[in-house]
Amino acid sequence: MANLCVLLLIALSYGPIFIFADDFNEEMFIKPLPPSHLYINFQFITLVDGHTSFEHSHLAPRSLREVMSRFDVEELHLTLTEGQWKHNQWGYPVLDAAPGAELYAWFSPDVKDVDTQWRKLSATLSGLFCASLNFIDNFNTVTPQMALWPMGAVQSKQNATSYLRYASLPREIVCTENLTPWKKLLPCESRHGFASLLNSRMIHNTNYHSIGVHVRQMCKSSTCAETNLEIKQTVALVYDYNIINSMDWSFRKLFGQGLPGACPLSSSSKIYVDVTSNNSLPFKLYPVPNEILLSKRGGSETNFAVYEIPANGQMINIGAKYETKNILPISIPPPLTFTRSVLGYGKEFGGIVTELRNNYWAPIDVVLLENAPWWLPIQLSSLRVNGEAESKLILSQYYSPGRSRQKPYHLELLLKLPPKSTTTITVDFEFVFLKWQEYPPDANHGFYIGSALISANLPTARNYTSLPVTGSHFDSAINASKPWYPAVFRTNGAMVSLPTPDFSMPYNVICLACTVVALAFGPLHHICTKELVLKIVGTPVSLRQKIINLFKRKKD
Repeated sequence: MANLCVLLLIALSYGPIFIFADDFNEEMFIKPLPPSHLYINFQFITLVDGHTSFEHSHLAPRSLREVMSRFDVEELHLTLTEGQWKHNQWGYPVLDAAPGAELYAWFSPDVKDVDTQWRKLSATLSGLFCASLNFIDNFNTVTPQMALWPMGAVQSKQNATSYLRYASLPREIVCTENLTPWKKLLPCESRHGFASLLNSRMIHNTNYHSIGVHVRQMCKSSTCAETNLEIKQTVALVYDYNIINSMDWSFRKLFGQGLPGACPLSSSSKIYVDVTSNNSLPFKLYPVPNEILLSKRGGSETNFAVYEIPANGQMINIGAKYETKNILPISIPPPLTFTRSVLGYGKEFGGIVTELRNNYWAPIDVVLLENAPWWLPIQLSSLRVNGEAESKLILSQYYSPGRSRQKPYHLELLLKLPPKSTTTITVDFEFVFLKWQEYPPDANHGFYIGSALISANLPTARNYTSLPVTGSHFDSAINASKPWYPAVFRTNGAMVSLPTPDFSMPYNVICLACTVVALAFGPLHHICTKELVLKIVGTPVSLRQKIINLFKRKKD
């Protein structure tokens, strides 16, 4: 009877109303990149009913749901990236990410002190993902006004930016200790499904790899009266054909093993291979895909080979063999490209130059966000757009001056880029002397500057790889078309060399002081401990006295 009561309590606590509320699907996107690279993107999406309590969800990670609930977070985006995405050559990724660690979140309007909750959130995520996010504080956090917008449904309709916080750690290194806790958040972890391919020994041997966690609220209907919680975990990899020593690729070459079927808890497991370049650079896929889909978006057509992976545990090895070797694919520049560099010489003044190129025949509206640390004060009076102090290309401007050791410098510009043009934005900065405790152990290596954010409304979907893969709604949205396509990009990072004191001087002083003490201690000790004996001159010494004096000298 007691066992029956226990089973009844368990059934009431974990009834079917909670178990079947979650939905999980996994996707993989493969695309050849010019000149000799291969892009692979993983997406693991868990959809949870908004009315389901986080204690009773059987697919969604409870740790993330507790973080969202405890700190009143409505939307969360975290990425850990190693390497730099080359937008000029590779086009646009599915989800762009800045080198190092990047974290931004929207909080609920009910939060009274957003900064306190932000520090607690970053410290909690630091322990959850074994990253250095606990170094995020007010001195490296900004509140973007125009560059970022919510990707999901939020409660606040007016002044939503006041509940937004953004920070980046460009010095953060991504390694296995970040990937392991990330995989533990998946329903099947790394034992089954697409996550079993994520071998740390293989994926860290790439030119670019990025892991991310994105949590947002999704509307159930057009009225958005009820919402669902979407937890998306992503992995982006860029392989170099020179590393695998062949243009032909397969799962065994890329990941060291085949795919052991789909995750048994997944409702959909699909692999999409971009075969658009098959016309200019023909290759054959094996095994034969289940179907070929045609995507028409923004004036561009893309063909996708689709594989539906069953959860039967059978090993699958998908690959491609090129019919023609040593021929590079044609690189078509995307509509918007950008570069960023640091100017100046010496240890007093410098500058940051951002170059935006509009390759399209129509104007493009962009927002540029510069987040300069407090030790690199940017001078707003030195802002130049194409060499002009007052340019008509600037539609709106926001500037928040920094404060030493308290807050960074924040600059945002809303620009209208003319068609087929290049726009150069230059802003000067001055170097600051730091306290000797504020220098890192490798101070002469340099100091990293975080990437700038570029938000744009693209008029075309050319080289916009995030359009075909739209989470779990790929089939329903594949032929959709829009008048514009919003996107957020990250520029390359930068490094500056601040005035650095000679940290070798204490070492030299210690060596010199020890040498002087050692040389002075020996003679002084010898003089102070030696016994002086008077010797009578002219008196003959007997043989007995000579023997006694000899033993005394040996004893001394």
